[in-house]
Amino acid sequence: MTLYEENFPHMSPVWSRIFPIQADRAEGCIIYALDGKQYLDFTCGIGVTNTGHCHPKVVEAIRDQAGKFLHAQANIVVHTPMLELIAELRRIVHPSIDGFFFSNSGAEALEGAVKLARAATGKPNVIVFQGSFHGRTAGTMALTTSKTIYRSGFQPLPAGVFVAPYPYAYKLGMSEAQATEFCLGELEELLLSQTAPSETAAVLIEPVLGEGGYVVPPVAFLRGLRELCDRHGLLLILDEVQSGFGRTGKWFAVNHWDVLPDVIIMAKGLASGMPLSGLAAKPEHMAKWRTGAHGGTYGGNVVSCAAAVATIQTMREEKLIENSAAMGRVLMSRLNELQEQYPEIGEVRGLGLMIGTEFTSPQGEPWTERVQAVTKAAMAEGLLLLTCGPWENTIRWIPPLIINESHIEEGVTKFERALRASR
Repeated sequence: MTLYEENFPHMSPVWSRIFPIQADRAEGCIIYALDGKQYLDFTCGIGVTNTGHCHPKVVEAIRDQAGKFLHAQANIVVHTPMLELIAELRRIVHPSIDGFFFSNSGAEALEGAVKLARAATGKPNVIVFQGSFHGRTAGTMALTTSKTIYRSGFQPLPAGVFVAPYPYAYKLGMSEAQATEFCLGELEELLLSQTAPSETAAVLIEPVLGEGGYVVPPVAFLRGLRELCDRHGLLLILDEVQSGFGRTGKWFAVNHWDVLPDVIIMAKGLASGMPLSGLAAKPEHMAKWRTGAHGGTYGGNVVSCAAAVATIQTMREEKLIENSAAMGRVLMSRLNELQEQYPEIGEVRGLGLMIGTEFTSPQGEPWTERVQAVTKAAMAEGLLLLTCGPWENTIRWIPPLIINESHIEEGVTKFERALRASR
């Protein structure tokens, strides 16, 4: 009996299993299975390994730090990698958002951001958007609306969360201008009918909808949202867990719209696979967070911080932000060409290397079965792709930011073979 056969049955079935692959190692854009098969990885560990698997500079930083200090607990000592990380982050966030707190996961950072917003404003409620994914902890389940599986059976959830529509123009059957006007109007009505500004601490939004379908909002929407928050005295919190660190061709997705948030939440691509998350906020808000009101034993782990410093430096030195933007244009162009041949691809949308291809049936319905068949056929071709959206009818393209045109051509060729083979 193999190690897999003997022990896999003892893994909790709560883990969803996307691919039946026992991985051996990974390098760059490739995952090597134990059986010797190679897979072009366009999943990035769900948008995490932006510098590619096991980037030499990141690995070197991890090895070096592991020999010095493994657990320099942040309440007890101030460790150098955290200070270096703050210095690096101050170079890429707006100067007004230069107060930082570090945790282990995106969900932890989200919980922290909600606590911060309540402490800073003295108000309890939070507005989120339809299709949002903010985590699966007890608190963040209440903030997540992308699928019922994440919250079904665990209610009642924490109160004080209200949901507004996201400007998902394709689903709404509207133009971008119409979707913007409709969604901002619905948000104003929400503040009149369900949670008054006087009891609303913040609006929490993904600047590009992730798990909910890889939806890019209209330019006017986020700008209108900032104006609305200012007018009503609400904090604007941006969940950049998946869209941050070059994924969209900018350090953060919000940089595409020149909108200044009050809080940015980061994780995933921050440390190239080491567990680390953080939030950046205006110092005046941080000052209202009482000492000891929040914390965590492993938050800002010294090895993870060292990996994050190496990650940011590598992205800058190797111009991975610029590469994400350039390769995103190439990938988008190739996918648009396929859309002309395969009408089931209803829409191709995205920014940088955060691209979604939504499949729609001839009857105009979300075509989940078609996507399932395509992703299964793609795996057989040696290409790993993930899906998203409430109906799982959108394929998300999130390759490492180190990819080149050769990788894209190989990936799209495998994808086209999968489209043909699964018909």
